Formats: sequence, C-alpha cells, structure tokens
Amino acid sequence: MTVKATPETKQIREWKGDFGREYTDRNTLDPEALDLLWHNNYGVTRTALNRRFLERLPKSARILEVGCNVGNQLRLLHDMGYTGLHGIEIQSYAVQLAQKRVPYATIVEGSALEIPFPDRHFDLVFTSGVLIHIAPPDVGQTLGEIHRAANRWIWGAEYYAPHATEINYRGHAELLWKADFCKMYLDQFPDLELLREERLPYLNNDNTDTMFLLQRMS
Repeated sequence: MTVKATPETKQIREWKGDFGREYTDRNTLDPEALDLLWHNNYGVTRTALNRRFLERLPKSARILEVGCNVGNQLRLLHDMGYTGLHGIEIQSYAVQLAQKRVPYATIVEGSALEIPFPDRHFDLVFTSGVLIHIAPPDVGQTLGEIHRAANRWIWGAEYYAPHATEINYRGHAELLWKADFCKMYLDQFPDLELLREERLPYLNNDNTDTMFLLQRMS
C-alpha cells in the first residue's frame, strides 16, 4: 500500500522522533496492564467500557484505529473476539513493534491528516488519546479524514474540556490539548448522531476524560 505524503507539522516531527520513541517505550502494555491502568484511573476497565460501547458492533466488523502506536487497544479488541482489525501510525518504530505484537491486524505507517484508505472503507474508525496530540488548526482536517474513512461508526476516547485547552506535556509546549472532541464532530458533520457518551472523571485528580460513539445517518 502506498502511503500518502503528509505535511510535516511540528507535532508529527516530535512523534516521529526521539520524543515519540520514548513515549512508545513507556506505553507498551499487555491487555491486563491496560485494563489495570484504566481501572486505577477511572474505576472501570477499558474492556468493560468497550463492551458497553461496542455491544451492537459485529465481531467481524472492519475496524481502523487511527494512531494505534504499538497496538495496545487492538490487542484488547482481539481478545474480545474482533477479527477485522487495522491500524495506522505515524511513527515507524511503533509500526514495526505493532506488526510484531499484533500480527492478526493490518498495521501501516500513515497520518491522521491523510488516512491511506478509501472512503467509507471501515465499519468503525476510532482514536484513543490521539486527537489530544493534534494541534487545534489541524483537528478539523483529522476529523474529516476519520469521517471520510468511516462507513457507519466513529468512536473516541480522549481528554475532555468544554473548550480547547493546551496542557504542558513533559516540559513541552504544543503537544497536548484537551477539548470537547465529540461536540467538534457533531458541529462539523450534520450526518452524525450521538449514540452514547460517558464522561470519565479521574479518581486521583480533577481531570475528566470522555468516551463517545457516533453513527453516520446516511
């Protein structure tokens, strides 16, 4: 598959370089560790949330994770019985690891700004902690690419704030924002409807995350 050329934003440069590689090494988790992390943060496992949000999704559905890193979420979905798993990731180091860790999924190098798949190619397209790392001027293009690639459902798990708010990330500026990404989708695309959203307050601080599931009506 030919990977589209993508403009080299500041964020892409950081995630493709040493900063991104260090993130990958810190966040390579097996499904048990991932569930424990979510339970410690929110009092509920990622698996339990997945079951609540994906109850209507057939196990054979074609699924794309945008920004899959080393495939932590895809491993969890595989353990739940989903078979049509795909991922794109901007960082070549993470792609190589993901291809080894999740050999049952199709993982390619690619950008959320230009998803290298045809229109409406997937039943469900999702992100998990990825939109938060895209600069506000580029978020609209990213949502557009996700919407373009999704035939029926869009699923997200991201940091939440009523308005876009930058957060210093490990001493770096312009690498992390929280926002109401669910509302951004609904404002940008009139053909989307909200099926479910849950706000997830952290147990150990004042922050809140959100998980949401949207459906295309046409």
